[in-house]
This record gives sequence, structure tokens and C-alpha cells, in this order.
Amino acid sequence: MGKKKRMVFTGGGTVGHVTLNLLLMPKFIEDGWEVHYIGDRHGVEYQQIIKSGLDVTFHGIATGKLRRYFSWQNMLDVFKVAWGVLQSLFIMLRLRPKALFSKGGFVSVPPVIAGRLTGVPVYIHESDLSMGLANKIAYRFATTMYTTFEQAHGLTKAKHVGAVTKVGSSQTYDEAELATIKAQFDEQLPTLLFIGGSAGAKVFNDFITANPDLTDSYNLINISGDASLNTLTRHLYRVDYVTGLYQPLMDLADVVITRGGSNTIFELLAMAKPHIIVPLGKAASRGDQLENAAYFEKKGYAKQISEENLTAPLLHQEVQDLLTHKETYITTMSASQEIQTPEAFYALLNQDMAQ
Repeated sequence: MGKKKRMVFTGGGTVGHVTLNLLLMPKFIEDGWEVHYIGDRHGVEYQQIIKSGLDVTFHGIATGKLRRYFSWQNMLDVFKVAWGVLQSLFIMLRLRPKALFSKGGFVSVPPVIAGRLTGVPVYIHESDLSMGLANKIAYRFATTMYTTFEQAHGLTKAKHVGAVTKVGSSQTYDEAELATIKAQFDEQLPTLLFIGGSAGAKVFNDFITANPDLTDSYNLINISGDASLNTLTRHLYRVDYVTGLYQPLMDLADVVITRGGSNTIFELLAMAKPHIIVPLGKAASRGDQLENAAYFEKKGYAKQISEENLTAPLLHQEVQDLLTHKETYITTMSASQEIQTPEAFYALLNQDMAQ
């Protein structure tokens, strides 16, 4: 038998920077590739790889945060990044992989640089309308950058592929648990699901706590990221994290209220699930969620409410308007051509690597 082809993945810091890798890696493994991952052993990427149970060899490296503002910590992190590049160089020289695929995040910068220095083709993916700092650096060393949004920057190495997402997972779940939840809900009331990404969103958690009267008008599901809030009571289910129950709860919801992270909103688009986006503002981010939310609203996929304007009366008004025009939103989302299956993207990536 011939020697297995090797593929290296990188990306981390948040679940969003690992999700696509978790969709692609099984495809490579099924086709006989030897798969490796470069990341931070203290990061969420290591936890996700272990949890996945995939046959992937993890290589831990040093990583530093890239800040856009002045901080003395930047000086220390320069050395961490440099050490991470050196570690990545040794890994790449030892493995000699066919290619490196990066989903972004600060930890991805050293492997991407090392890939370029060792002559390994580097493929990166950008989920947001505008590039984050890590991918701005990575783009300079990349062979190709795949984008979720159609970029307006005239980037010569960018290739628009749409959102790569897997919807309707057939994960097993406890039907009795779902029945127990539904028993607390009123079928005559609309069901709202609040989700703020993998770690929840404090703004949603606080909003629900501060507005107990919401349960008079709605059944509420709050995926909070905070186990101390877990409860199941009349018209209210709060849970810190779900896996198997994720899709059944999504199916149960009439409207989803979410942050503006690309992974989640494109997943909702793929489901054609009516949703309201409450994007993270520029005070706490580079403004990428504001751009994503504006794009979705302009396309007719969703409505948006700014965080500072999130009140019970305004939410009620927007939910009622969304439900009134529900079929229009569903039709518009269903007609979208912006969704790519993992299988199709895997085939495209292989095609590009063969060139």
C-alpha cells in the first residue's frame, strides 16, 4: 500500500473557528487521509477535537493574541507568536503534508506562515463580510481564500463559495426529555429561541431574567452558556448547552433571536428559520456582526435590533411583524443560493489541491 496523504488543519479560539474543520476532517479520514491539527492545547479547538472522537493527531503550539490596540501584553505575545511559528515549522517539515487548511483565529497565524515557508499550499476560509485581523495576515501567505460572503475588496486570491453548513443533523436525542420540555409549553403561543453562539450571550440571559412577563406571550428557550440559569418551568426552558436536542429545539422555535455570528445566521438561513439578529456592537468587536446583520436584513433574510434598543416592547413588535410576514421570509431564505454542503466544499477543495 502507498503512503497515506497527509492534511493539516488549524483554527481556534472560538467554536466558530473549528466548526468547518469538524465538517471537513471526517471526509478526509473517510478517503484515507492522515489528518493532523495544529492549535492551542488550552484552547477550545483541542476540546472540540477530543469531543469529536475523530482520528486526528493534535499538535499543540504557543499562541498569542493579536490586538488592534496598544498593550504591553503585545510585546510578550510577539515572542509567543514567533515561538509558535518555529514550532509549526518543525511540525510541517516533519509531516510534509499535501496542504494546510485554516479556519482562522489567532492560533492559525503561525501554522499559515510556516506552511508558506515550507512550500505547503495554504487554503484559508473567511466567514464574515470583512476579514478579521488573523485572516488579513494569513491572506498574504495563502494560496486561496474561500469566502462565505461575496467580497467587494477585489482580492485576487479570494473565491466565493457561500456558507458551508450542515443542517438537520441526525444526532440521537432523548425523546422523553423533549416531551418533558414541550409539556411546559403552550401550543397556542409562539416559541422564541434565544441563542448567542457556543458560549451563549449575557445580553439575552439578562434580558430574559429582567422580563419575566415574556412568558405570558411566548414559550421561551434560552441556550445560555450558563449552567447556573438552568431551569424548566411554565413556558420557559433555560439550558447552558445542548447537542442532540439542538435541532429538535430549533424545529420547535417559531422565531430565533441570535447574535450576528456568521456560522449561526447562515445555519438559520439554511434552515429557512425566521430570525432576529442582535449583533455585537463595535464597543466589543471589530463590527463584523453589524455588517453581517445589515447584509441579512438587506437580503430580506432577517430583522435586526441593536443591543441598546433591545426592549420587551420592541422585541414584541418585531416578532409580531416577522410572524405576520413569516411566509415571505421563509420563501426568500429558501430561494437563497448562498449555502454550500460540506460534501460539495470538500470536492472543491480537493480539486483546487490537485491543480
